[in-house]
Amino acid sequence: MCGIVGYIGSHDATSIILDGLQRLEYRGYDSAGVAIMNGGDIQIARDVGKLSNLRERIANNPLTGTTGIGHTRWATHGVPSEQNAHPHLSMNEDFVIVHNGIVENYLELKDELMAEGVEFRSETDTEVIVHLIQLHAQNGANNDLTESTRRAALQLRGAQAIVVMSKHARDEIVAVRIGNAGGVAIGIGKGENFIASDIPAILEHTRQMVFLENRQIATVTARGYTVQSLDGTPITPQIHDIPWNPVSAARGEYKHFMQKEIFEQPQSLTDTIRGRIDFEHGTITLPDLHLTPEYAQQLKRLVTVACGTSYYSGLVGKFFIERMARLHVEVDYGSEYRYRDPILDDNTAVLAITQSGETVDTLAAMEEAQEKGASLWSIVNAIGSQAMRIADGFITMNAGPEIGVASTKAFTSSIVDQYLLALYLAQLRNTLPEETRRQYARDIARLPDLAGRVLEQDSYIEELAQNFYEVSDFLFIGRGINYPIALEGALKLKEISYIHAEGYPAGEMKHGPIALIDEHLPVVAIAVKDALYEKMISQIEQAKARGGIVIAVATEGDDLIPSKADHVIYIPEAPEMLNPIIAVLPLQLLAYHVAVWRGADVDQPRNLAKSVTVE
Repeated sequence: MCGIVGYIGSHDATSIILDGLQRLEYRGYDSAGVAIMNGGDIQIARDVGKLSNLRERIANNPLTGTTGIGHTRWATHGVPSEQNAHPHLSMNEDFVIVHNGIVENYLELKDELMAEGVEFRSETDTEVIVHLIQLHAQNGANNDLTESTRRAALQLRGAQAIVVMSKHARDEIVAVRIGNAGGVAIGIGKGENFIASDIPAILEHTRQMVFLENRQIATVTARGYTVQSLDGTPITPQIHDIPWNPVSAARGEYKHFMQKEIFEQPQSLTDTIRGRIDFEHGTITLPDLHLTPEYAQQLKRLVTVACGTSYYSGLVGKFFIERMARLHVEVDYGSEYRYRDPILDDNTAVLAITQSGETVDTLAAMEEAQEKGASLWSIVNAIGSQAMRIADGFITMNAGPEIGVASTKAFTSSIVDQYLLALYLAQLRNTLPEETRRQYARDIARLPDLAGRVLEQDSYIEELAQNFYEVSDFLFIGRGINYPIALEGALKLKEISYIHAEGYPAGEMKHGPIALIDEHLPVVAIAVKDALYEKMISQIEQAKARGGIVIAVATEGDDLIPSKADHVIYIPEAPEMLNPIIAVLPLQLLAYHVAVWRGADVDQPRNLAKSVTVE
């Protein structure tokens, strides 16, 4: 899994590919490599660790050519090593491949290939693919790169994204997508074309892109491209015009992408809301959802499927949709959903939330929903992603590129999208009085300003982080609509600082977690002024009675909370249902500053990848 970049044209392929891979570093990786076509030879450079190691190696031994492919690898089969790094050559060194995904039947194929006399040079499953391509090229495909790759792909089980070059087709690169192993985008240039697993890699060069669907193969030259299905049927793909500005992927004045993205949230929230609300009448417009009043009224149930941060977003959205639209909502982990034979019908809608639109577990849950006849919706950030394309309707987060592995602005944008969805469903189902709906619409207009006011406390939160960066454990608690924010606060801290952290509904404290509380344990309590405020004060008192150190997230003007908590982070007074979006911002900042004080790699935490494209 991880990053793929390819180039074919008239410019130096090596620098274009390396720069593209650099923009995909946020996906996480443990090795990297490049293959360049130089006349009749394929030149390869690979190295373990950061991309800077590979750059140094190439600087000492330059690769020259105008056609090439590159890869950043996150190990699935075989340890991180130079021999296991991509690209991989065929035994006769006529073909070279980079690959995302897992070949589920690779052991079976490897045994067959070894019986044919193939000698393997790595421990990877990827290597079986390039040897299969060589065999098909020699046995019936007459060294036709597209045909030999197509035949090899038909033998593979599991989700794959494959990019191949050959000495026999020096003016071609072939790309294949099978299932949901991550994206394959073809960037359309003038006299040059690009291939990438994710948009930011090539956005500097082109905004016109084609995305391969499941079981499609593309032949790309400097002059153009053709796409067909794996059964050989020609396809005319849709060309997408990507609106992102490549400048937005630069850190600018910020030390880390995560920091930049936290501070971009007033803008990303504005972009999420913009154009979707008539504030005068309190009406919502979500045209890409393709939802009719008739279907909205016949709906009996909504099932939200997501993973990680998106799952916690779905838990917040459940409160919105049930309260506004009076529709029963279940929230399931995408990674578990399909394993329990879920009950679905045409009166059920399944909502998938995924920043990348390529999370394999969420896509598998979507496929399960499709097969069982449910309507399928998605909330996505990556335009043109698989989750957007396969859904019956979608809502875009409009958060812009999110480079930091730990999601921040996509989390808050996806919550706002669910707020808008709840209001839209209420509008179609007639479940709210008109004036109430207008008030909810007016409330959301305040959100960007409220978010900006929270971020003004950054320096105070940094000082607070300095007091706690050496602790070994944290506990986060919240109630009602804010308990998912306790879960998310704990996740952010553990992701980037490597401190053990747990999030709990505060009412569950006496059912186990309270046993952990002593004078060494910081307890972060979301104690904003809402209907459950007094219950949260009681929970804080119980934590203090056991020696816990309490950090409270509280509403401005609360004069009681300083006497109950050791530290207070104030957030502006907000409508109750918007509190989760405002309350999560100081928790993001707290996690960020703790991680910085600990010297952690904030943007690329160990063992994590931005887009989880293998199970």
